[in-house]
Amino acid sequence: MKPFRWIVLILVLVLATVAACGRIAGPGTSSLPTSPIHITPAPSAEAALRSYLDAMLVEDYPTMYGMLAQASQAAISQKDFASRYTDALNAMSVSKMEYGVRSLLTNPQSAQIAFNLTYHTVLFGDIQRDMNANMVLENGDWRIQWDDSLILPELAGGKHLVANHTSPARGDIYDRNGNAIATQADIDSIGLVSGAVSGDTSSALYNLIGRLTGVSPLTIRTSYENYANPGLYIPVGEASVDDVNKSGIANFAGVQLNPYNSRFYKPNVAPHAVGYTLFISQDNINSYRRQGYSGAERVGVEGIEKWGESYLHGRDAATLYVAAKDGTLETALAQVDSQPADSIYLTIDGDLQAQAQAAMDGLPGAIVVMEMSTGRVLAMVSSPAYDPNLYDTANYNRRWSLDSMLNDPAQPTFNRASQGQYPLGSVFKTITMATALDSGVFTADSTWDCQYTYTELVSSGGPTLYDWTWADCQKWKTDHNTDTCPPWPPSGMLTLPQGLMRSCDPWFYHIGYTLWSQQKGNLISDMARAFGLGKATGIGQVAEAEGFIPAAPTDGTDATSIAIGQGKIQVTPLQVAAFIAAIGNGGTLYRPQLVDKIQPVTGDPIDVFKPQANGTLPISQENLALIQNAMRSVVEDPKGTAYSRFVGFSIPVAAKTGTAESGSTDPHAWFAGYSMENNPDKPDIAVAVLVNNGGEGAIWAAPVFRRVMEIYFNGHGQTVYPWESTFGVINPDYGAPQPTPTPTP
Repeated sequence: MKPFRWIVLILVLVLATVAACGRIAGPGTSSLPTSPIHITPAPSAEAALRSYLDAMLVEDYPTMYGMLAQASQAAISQKDFASRYTDALNAMSVSKMEYGVRSLLTNPQSAQIAFNLTYHTVLFGDIQRDMNANMVLENGDWRIQWDDSLILPELAGGKHLVANHTSPARGDIYDRNGNAIATQADIDSIGLVSGAVSGDTSSALYNLIGRLTGVSPLTIRTSYENYANPGLYIPVGEASVDDVNKSGIANFAGVQLNPYNSRFYKPNVAPHAVGYTLFISQDNINSYRRQGYSGAERVGVEGIEKWGESYLHGRDAATLYVAAKDGTLETALAQVDSQPADSIYLTIDGDLQAQAQAAMDGLPGAIVVMEMSTGRVLAMVSSPAYDPNLYDTANYNRRWSLDSMLNDPAQPTFNRASQGQYPLGSVFKTITMATALDSGVFTADSTWDCQYTYTELVSSGGPTLYDWTWADCQKWKTDHNTDTCPPWPPSGMLTLPQGLMRSCDPWFYHIGYTLWSQQKGNLISDMARAFGLGKATGIGQVAEAEGFIPAAPTDGTDATSIAIGQGKIQVTPLQVAAFIAAIGNGGTLYRPQLVDKIQPVTGDPIDVFKPQANGTLPISQENLALIQNAMRSVVEDPKGTAYSRFVGFSIPVAAKTGTAESGSTDPHAWFAGYSMENNPDKPDIAVAVLVNNGGEGAIWAAPVFRRVMEIYFNGHGQTVYPWESTFGVINPDYGAPQPTPTPTP
């Protein structure tokens, strides 16, 4: 019996095991088990909550809303759900959020999870709360039973947050001498009434308004005379009420003054560098609310106003309230006092800036004036200028003048000094000369016969190229109705430094072609980048373009173009001033800077100016001296291309002319150089002048350079331009200026 009992017991165990693993086969079924039974674990409520909170950290409201329970979604739309969070985060000025899960209580169909949530805010510090999330299992997924208490417990029942702000006065912007450039003031919008100005006093009135507003008297006269119908308002400009009262213009017939109080920008003092303010747009309001703004402020949108916004705004005084549905303020959750705004002192010399702006004399272009051995930008001129006061909605002149300013085809708001990109023309030859000397292929004693034409490319199927003197020859023939060139010949045999002095195009064609032929075509571009071209200067305080330097020439013809600063080369006047300063100071390429210091209401300045080197020119001191001396000869030697413009000039300077083909009728006129005065009270400066489509650099840009030097060292311009009858007045009988004949060597 015992063996039989064991057999029965074994059969029972087998049957039990089969029953546990699968159903026992019945009629019409297989005798083997079907697919095994998978026991699905219950979904994790904690994982679901973490997914929800992770989405909250990045403000992914569609994902969050999709995780709400059906009843919660029925109670609030996705748009309103997102607004509840956005409004609360804005009111708190939240910059970052963190959470931590503390405990979990789970039932088969519901769960409750305790967690803590921390809001890091700009205004109110950290706001931390312990919170509970109720979860419900729907269709196999854990869902959030949501109400406003999941933002803050105090908001249960549909309450919301309100932040009341009081903004401090905006900080002022001063020039390096402490003269206000942008400050809160009582202002007069100044205009004229057509037909009401007395002819006997009109000239005196135009001059007086010009001194107040920075608008040239000729422009004022022209605007007035263009209005034929009497009684029309003619906008002119703005000035502080104090200055207007002192001037006495209110006593002149035809003057209309419209007072307002706002932020006032001093006319013609670096508007492109200083910038302006606008009311916060709806597109940006959430961003500014998170930074601690109420959203009703004006904020900087260009230049120093934008760069220095955090300093110039200060910090609002604010109280954070819980408000009932009807808006009644119930409880103050947090409060913070205001922090006064700081003021910004620029490196700009206000008087030099205003006079340099006027020195452009209505010509389109740019001027950059930089301290040669520090990188301080003393003046940044973009012409034509614009009036930042017109962006102010309180300004009466805005309604008449803003649209015309913004739609002006001359683009007065565009900063040509730092954002304009242009071929450099012959100023680039300083870089080509540096490359030639550094390459070992050329020396200071290398020579080239500089004639009207250059033919090295012809043997390989390339074009004949011409010297700049060839164009003068053709013009001479036309002007004098002759078949012969002028009585002075081309430059002739020149050493390399003399080639720079004469700006001989064939010499530099030869350098570019020779280096390319020797598989060294990249050297000029490499040197240009080492001089700071083709990349941002790092000024940071205004927007700037990088320009462009090709990696290497594509062929021999392209190599000749690059060697004279043409082809695809693009530079900014700011970059040119920086590398010219480096040539003058012995080789240090300084980062240009516009900010001298940040001054709090009390205490020591912060962020005080310090010179910052971007690099060193990769050439020997011996070769650098050769370039410096050649640039000196440009203005001192009778054969120099700018000699005639600096006859009798008492300030020692070194410079280079540039005439860059622009693709349009007239080339860009360049002149760039530096002073060598060695005056301890007046540090030497580098100056870059560009006249857009002006013509020859020696004719149009060099006189502007000379006047800027006179203003800086002597306090005012001393030399009338060839095209002026007196300072600021165009000579109506002046035709296109002619090159000064060069004496026969």
